[in-house]
Amino acid sequence: MKLKKNLAISETGFVFDPSTGDSYTLNTTGLEIIQMLREGKNPEIITRKMTKTYDVDANTFERYYYDFIGMLKQMQLVAPDEE
Repeated sequence: MKLKKNLAISETGFVFDPSTGDSYTLNTTGLEIIQMLREGKNPEIITRKMTKTYDVDANTFERYYYDFIGMLKQMQLVAPDEE
């Protein structure tokens, strides 16, 4: 899954979509996931890193991860060819 290329994402978690004018605020975890997605990391690598960093098991994290991805799609923050 790839994010839209024109998204502006600050290091504090502020996301701005210039194509719609919408803006969003991410928490620290959401920001880490967005940054890894921008780097092209796949879900397995993201899950492995997050379960090592935070006190969460892989199954629980994956459930939250796919909920988060669903929200990104709903907000139209993913690249059109990836929807």
